[in-house]
Amino acid sequence: MATKCENCPLRPLAIFNPMTDREVGFMQKFKAGELEVEAGTPLMMEGSNSPQLYTVLEGMGLRYKTLESGERTVINFVFPGDFIGLQAGVMKEMQHSVEATTAMKLCVFDRKMLWTMFNEQPERSFDLTWIAAVEEHILGESLSIIGQLDGASRIARAFVRINDRASALGMVKGTETPLPYRQQDLADSLGLSLVHTNKTLKTLRENNIATWRDGVLNILNYGALCNVAQLDTDRDPMTRPLI
Repeated sequence: MATKCENCPLRPLAIFNPMTDREVGFMQKFKAGELEVEAGTPLMMEGSNSPQLYTVLEGMGLRYKTLESGERTVINFVFPGDFIGLQAGVMKEMQHSVEATTAMKLCVFDRKMLWTMFNEQPERSFDLTWIAAVEEHILGESLSIIGQLDGASRIARAFVRINDRASALGMVKGTETPLPYRQQDLADSLGLSLVHTNKTLKTLRENNIATWRDGVLNILNYGALCNVAQLDTDRDPMTRPLI
């Protein structure tokens, strides 16, 4: 049976902003159902005009763009709580593709209800604007990282961000964080070659800072990883709305 919004397993997590009963009631009307997909399933295709929007309940995926050569470059990784399809809802078609990396469960929303949200739920509409603004911020930060940081710092920063996000979602067990991607995916997302990425991972492993094997990131020394990433270990976590 589909999960009712009032029983959503993500809502109690501290990473997500609290919702009023009115907002929860509206989201239940907005929700059209749930979808379960296997790893490798395309959720959104670049250039497509999907009638549906999604929020990830379980599982992980990735966003990517297809180059003229036919190769793809990874934009970022998808976690539970992420909202998928806003571009198609506003711009009529997706500017990138989204694919399931693991088995996923998604809340499904009817895109036509998006305009009802703007008319009837200004707080929820602001949340959508916040999500779009943060995605723009993350894109700007990613470009800055690629332009200013060396390969080791880029990979370390990615590992810290992924670990922090997964930890806030209750996905971290001890020092182990799920990271079910390929080295090529990580290299693409950071503007690095596969060879450089492999060498950097070896250095992190030999220095007992972090290892990444069989889809699991094991952070052995979080402080040292933050130091390589040029990040403060005492950062305040960013809370976010849940659509």
